[in-house]
Amino acid sequence: MTNSLRPNGPRRAPLPPAEPSTEGVATPRSAPSQSSGLPSQLAGATAAAAAQPGRPRDAFFDNAKYLAIVLVAMGHAWEPLKGQSRVLEAAYMVVYAFHMPAFIIISGYFSRSFDMRADRLKRLVTGVAVPYVVFEVAYVLFKRWADDDPSLPVSLLDPWFLTWFLCALFIWRLTTPLWKLVRWPLPLAIAVAMLATTSPSIGDDLDLQRTLQFLPFFVLGLCMKPEHFQLVRRREVRILSVPVFAAALVVSWWAVPRMNPGWFYHRDSAQELGVPWWVGPVMVLALLGCSLLLTACFFAWVPRRKMWFTALGAGTLYGYLLHGFLVKGGDYWGWFDHKWLHRPLGEIFVTLVAGAAVTLLCTAPVRRVFRFAMEPSMEWAFKRDATELARERAKAPA
Repeated sequence: MTNSLRPNGPRRAPLPPAEPSTEGVATPRSAPSQSSGLPSQLAGATAAAAAQPGRPRDAFFDNAKYLAIVLVAMGHAWEPLKGQSRVLEAAYMVVYAFHMPAFIIISGYFSRSFDMRADRLKRLVTGVAVPYVVFEVAYVLFKRWADDDPSLPVSLLDPWFLTWFLCALFIWRLTTPLWKLVRWPLPLAIAVAMLATTSPSIGDDLDLQRTLQFLPFFVLGLCMKPEHFQLVRRREVRILSVPVFAAALVVSWWAVPRMNPGWFYHRDSAQELGVPWWVGPVMVLALLGCSLLLTACFFAWVPRRKMWFTALGAGTLYGYLLHGFLVKGGDYWGWFDHKWLHRPLGEIFVTLVAGAAVTLLCTAPVRRVFRFAMEPSMEWAFKRDATELARERAKAPA
């Protein structure tokens, strides 16, 4: 996915170039600035393209974001059920091998033009940092109430459940200028991830272990160009992806009793997973290869045309952060304890409900309700840009 060879086969219109973006999580509102057309949140550059006259929005990325967030919700819904089903646990391992890597690669791809310009930093704060604070507090308070656990502290240094991604995204985005500066960014990011797995002393602060282990996928996105996505969108790749996924399911089924699924979470060091330190770097390389292969297959299957769910790709931040309350609430209140849910038909039912729920959470009415928390304007918190003030004074009548 990182070479720049032109794809063979029928010619297709190239993907639009990446637009400037400041956040890495999708939202419906693209509030472009006058100078840059910046959108807000996950791979939101396509939203800016839609806002520009005569420049159509590329449905491919919106479709990919929506399908990835559906897989995230399904994976979380499978967690309480997978212990009694080897097939479900195998599917769980396959999905966890690529759903977040795909999400993070897209985030990195649309971060390529990020710099420390004031308007982009503002959007990083309002689109990532503020939702992190709001939902970190909200999840802790929800657990205290729903699980009757008043002892759980509110700590912005220890991300809980889903909020780790916002924390990681904030760090990745701030370091983007550095990755654009170094000569070999991807090998360096892989080396950082390998070293992280050997360092249990990193601890849980800001979930740095997971941030560093997922870093290569973000940096890969930074390095990618439109033609790289064209490579995986060829017909022969779509055909080859079928046996690849089938083989992945077979290998995963074999690995269920033999492999610790904690490797797919990327949140622990090798020692914390009960293996020698040198296993960590080896697993980083092995899982990186598997994840990239399955992510390429996933991208090959993503529709390129506008679908009924394409518009929902702009609201994936909402679906991502809100579905956690349903999953955790179901766990606290015993929704998954019904025996029939642990049978094949019950597992299918839970999967469909999870997909439907996260779909609803990405819709426009939900986005309007929760926009205050996920896309606050917060103009009151920032100084006015000197260039903008000078422009306004110049336009003012004498």
